[in-house]
Amino acid sequence: MGMTLTEKILARHAGKEKVEPGELILARVDLALGNDVTSPLAIQAFRSLGIGEVFDREKIALVPDHFTPNKDIRSADQARMMRDFAREQGIVNYFEVGRMGIEHVLLPDEGLVVPGDLVIGADSHTCTYGALCAFSTGVGSTDLAAAMISGEVWLKVPESVRIVLSGRPGKWVEGKDIILHIIGTIGVDGALYQSMEYAGDGLAALPMAWRFTISNMAIEAGAKNGIFPFDGVTKAYADGRSAREYAVVVADRDARYSGEIAVDLGALEPQVAFPHLPENSRPLSRVGNVPIDQVVVGSCTNGRIEDLRSACSVLRGRKVHGNVRMLVFPATQEIHLQAMREGLAEIFVEAGAAFSTPTCGPCLGGHMGILAQGERAVATTNRNFVGRMGHPESEVYLANPAVAAASAVLGRIGSPDEIS
Repeated sequence: MGMTLTEKILARHAGKEKVEPGELILARVDLALGNDVTSPLAIQAFRSLGIGEVFDREKIALVPDHFTPNKDIRSADQARMMRDFAREQGIVNYFEVGRMGIEHVLLPDEGLVVPGDLVIGADSHTCTYGALCAFSTGVGSTDLAAAMISGEVWLKVPESVRIVLSGRPGKWVEGKDIILHIIGTIGVDGALYQSMEYAGDGLAALPMAWRFTISNMAIEAGAKNGIFPFDGVTKAYADGRSAREYAVVVADRDARYSGEIAVDLGALEPQVAFPHLPENSRPLSRVGNVPIDQVVVGSCTNGRIEDLRSACSVLRGRKVHGNVRMLVFPATQEIHLQAMREGLAEIFVEAGAAFSTPTCGPCLGGHMGILAQGERAVATTNRNFVGRMGHPESEVYLANPAVAAASAVLGRIGSPDEIS
């Protein structure tokens, strides 16, 4: 029996010819990631063991992106702990405020992740890098500490579910709609501790930005990781971002899968996930009249330049509704600059939106976009749990950037077609 993409990557990093689902392995990591929320716990664990040096100062990335720019004294102390550790250990890939970005956009854009890599991060959305045909998954802070010491991680090899995409998406349908549809079909535990492996002729219609979005939300289906096969789109991105050599991995024809899900991209319309779970998705045509108070465009899910372009294609020449606050968070400084060069920042500001520095702030209910009791928001983020973006009695609706922008103009959840 052959191996899946995930099994092949894990076998290579465990020094084995073959691995099987359920097997426990000790695998070497190519990159270990921490942020300003999770790194302090890992650093404390690291120090408590009396360890002097990290295993490799070039294979650890520390990104202060959640509560930065620091919102209070406590967050400033956490960021300082990470900063001091990075300086002490000579961490090459430490990204300070002003040079940082949202971690899961920053690292691949900086060329720190390439196809075939094994990446762990003390953040659940580390699964994003599967878009590059890498194995990446979230771990706890103690696992991060162990990896910083040894360069290895214990993993249980997951089963893989094959998701076959066919056709081409229609107007206003983006990567966010594809993954919301899948999660809406299988549920938030529908791929529990499995690898979501994508295949099919529909892959040709998916740009890299959409693949990142889809892989990013694998955890919202309970998956261990989401992974795309290597193709020309992957190669163009990887070669354009990194000079590192990488290994191209291909799933065996006789690989074993726990199941198969078919998705006809041409049959999809934009999706909206209602509170309080990503699985509560429904087609835009069945949303009804839902007035809103806030719109957020950004996050590790949809803060790339392609996402800002999508929102601006709807917002250009229009104004944000008088009852709505619109907040825009480009995911990195590079994206921020590109948005300025292309005039996107000007479109947002002229429309009445606030164009911000890169931060995860509002996505986790941290700062710069907290909802009050009874308020509703449309967000391009990845989660809409109770209290995720503020008050427990607020509501978050997940949508793609074009739908988010149209909703900002309409003052209610709506389609770009209503204002085009």
